[in-house]
Amino acid sequence: MKNSNFKILVAFFFLVNFTIVAQENNELNSAKTSNIQTYTPSKLLNKEQWDIKFFNNLYTETKATNNGIKADKLRENYFTSTIDVFTGVSDNNRLNIGLLLEYRSNTNNGKSATSVFNFASDANSRNGLSSFAPALKWQPIKSIGNFSIQSAFHIPLIDNETDANGVYLDQTAYTFQNRFFYDYTLPSGNWQLFTELNTEYNFGDDNSFANKTVVLAPGLFMSYFPSDKSTILGFVQHYQRFGDFTQDFSSVGFGGKYQLTDTLNLEILYSKFVRGNDTGLGQSFNIGLRALF
Repeated sequence: MKNSNFKILVAFFFLVNFTIVAQENNELNSAKTSNIQTYTPSKLLNKEQWDIKFFNNLYTETKATNNGIKADKLRENYFTSTIDVFTGVSDNNRLNIGLLLEYRSNTNNGKSATSVFNFASDANSRNGLSSFAPALKWQPIKSIGNFSIQSAFHIPLIDNETDANGVYLDQTAYTFQNRFFYDYTLPSGNWQLFTELNTEYNFGDDNSFANKTVVLAPGLFMSYFPSDKSTILGFVQHYQRFGDFTQDFSSVGFGGKYQLTDTLNLEILYSKFVRGNDTGLGQSFNIGLRALF
C-alpha cells in the first residue's frame, strides 16, 4: 500500500503477471495448447495436478497524497515475496486447495529501492515472514469453466505493524479474502479479456490500521498472444478501502509472460500508481516463476 519512483529496473519491459490465453471448456483443446494459453487465473487444476508460484513485488514511493494534498516524501520501499501452492483434489476438477506464504522486507527514510534486498533489521529496515493463508479455489457454476473464486484466510505472524523506529512491515488484522476471476477469449484466439474482483474483510486487532475495513479491488487486463508460448498485456486496477480507515488508489501497467519449459513459466509486470487518496504514489516491479505439473 505504499509506492513510488524507481529508475533502475526500467529495463523491465513488456512481460507479465496475471493472464494468459484460455481455451475455456474444451479439454481436447487444452491438451493441444501450452500452459500459458490454458492455465489462466480462472482455470482450475485437474485432480493431483500441482501449481507452485513464486512471485516477487518491489514497490517504491517518493510521493504521497493525504487530505487531498500531494507532496514529496523520503523514499519508502516495500518488497513482498509470496509462494502460492495449489493442487487439484476433486474428480470433477472443480475444487483446488492451497497454501499462501508471504515474506516482506521494507525500508524507509530515503533508503534506495534496492536496499530491501539486504534483508536488514535496523533503524530503517525490517523483514520477516508476515502471514500465511490456507486457501481453496473453486468453480461455482459447472457450465462456466472460465469463472472461478479463490477464497483465503490470511493469518498474521507478527505482533506489531510498525516497530519502535516507525518501520512498517505488514498488517496485524486477519483477512478473509475472496478473488473472483473471469476470462473471455476473442474468436480469433489471439486476444483475451481477463477480469478480477478482489474482496477483503479485515478484522481481529483493534491496533491494526486495517481493522474493521472492507476492500474492493477490481482489475481489467487485455492480453495479446504473439505465439502459443508468450503473451503481452496492459491493465488498469483500482483499490478502495471502506470502514474505520478509508483509502483508495488506481494504477496502470503492462507486462508479459513466457513459457520457458513445458512446466515452467516466467512472468514480469510493471505498474504505475497514478492517483489516490490517503496513500503513497509510486511504482511496482514484479517478477515471478510458475511451475505447473
